[in-house]
Amino acid sequence: MFTGIVEGRGQVTRIDTQGGFVRIRFFTDLDLSDVKQGDSIAVDGVCLTATSADTSNREFAADVSPETLRVTTLGELKTGEGVNLEKAMVLGSRIGGHMVSGHVDCVGRIHEKRQSGPGFLIGISVDSGHYLIEKGSVAVDGVSLTVNSVQGNRFWITIIPYTALLTGLTQKKINDRVNVEFDLIGKYIEKFLPARPKNSSIDEKTLEKYGFM
Repeated sequence: MFTGIVEGRGQVTRIDTQGGFVRIRFFTDLDLSDVKQGDSIAVDGVCLTATSADTSNREFAADVSPETLRVTTLGELKTGEGVNLEKAMVLGSRIGGHMVSGHVDCVGRIHEKRQSGPGFLIGISVDSGHYLIEKGSVAVDGVSLTVNSVQGNRFWITIIPYTALLTGLTQKKINDRVNVEFDLIGKYIEKFLPARPKNSSIDEKTLEKYGFM
């Protein structure tokens, strides 16, 4: 599990194809002193397993499966490109963002980008806005963000200057693709609601009253 609070940036230094799988090596400013083989690291919001970690050279490598390549933007990475990185959360640590699994729901496309005061307003199109709610949470390329507004299958987020400095979101251009993970709570609520008995007193208004929506 992750929090969507990016801890560092990485740069792709090498990409090797191995029978449908891809092994990607990253150079990073992320502290790797507590990372060992088998640990999870989110790369642009995608949970990957570190196959090696070299603290002295500030590098780590991760294998990416054909399925992950198909449903995320990792298959589009090229040598020299930058990525957002976050190590798996530790129980008992402060959660500054929201609960992020690192399992991308869909790939969105940037349809709008404009300056908004000292920050940026970015609009993203997705296959469906079903799980999006205004002022709810969403992870974009591994960054925990608040949804400003939703119109159909489009939503808008604001990137504050601090987030712009630590992530690569403001480097994105119109039509660039990004990894999107919807809020886990919304998906669990949807799973729960159809299964409730017809005479149940629990409905959407009840969930909203007690802070679940």
